[in-house]
Formats: sequence, structure tokens, C-alpha cells
Amino acid sequence: MPKRVLTGTVVSDKGEKTVVVRVERRVKHPLYGKIIKLSKKYHAHDEANAFRLGEQVRIEECAPISKLKTWTVTERVGAAKAAEIEISDDAPTQPVQPAEGSKATTKKAKAATVATADA
Repeated sequence: MPKRVLTGTVVSDKGEKTVVVRVERRVKHPLYGKIIKLSKKYHAHDEANAFRLGEQVRIEECAPISKLKTWTVTERVGAAKAAEIEISDDAPTQPVQPAEGSKATTKKAKAATVATADA
């Protein structure tokens, strides 16, 4: 029997020599006919700890390595998508006040505005 080969995304690389790969498949709902995505997570063996979070990889079925691992990572299909994070040194000097009509306005703040208006 041939070995199954699946393609998925690495969702965790925290284990030693282990990665968790999420494989998504698209199926048609039996009653409504809508195409839906179903996903399943597989624990795969990564001997060199070479694969990182977010990478597209191909995994292949193998003999059981541990209780959860019966797959090995064979190759990298796509690189991880880097998250673009912008860090600015300019912090706001004063806290942002909630809008007048918002629910965040408290009774004390309303009372303070009424007291200043009366004075």
C-alpha cells in the first residue's frame, strides 16, 4: 500500500524534533451543498528542527515514531509569511477620552460635566 502524502501549514514547532501541521481540505456539505473547509492537525517528525511556524510543508505517512507521531516532514513547499509589525516610539501623552455619546462614559464623568456646566 502506498504512503499517503499531505500538504499543510506548520502551526506549532515548540516540540523537540516535532512539528504540528494543519491540513485543510474542502468538502461539499451533504445537505446544503456549500463548500466548507475542514482541517485536521497531524504531529510530524522533524529530525533537524528545520521547519518553522507558518511554513507550507509536505508530510508523508510512516511507521509510528511515538504515541502521536506517524508522519514525517519530507519537504518545504512554501516559506512562512512574515508578519509586518511597526513599532513606534511616539506614545500618546494623554489617555484618549471616550466620545460623549458612548457607553464608556461613566456616571461620575457625566456628573463632573454637569457640575462644571452649572458653575
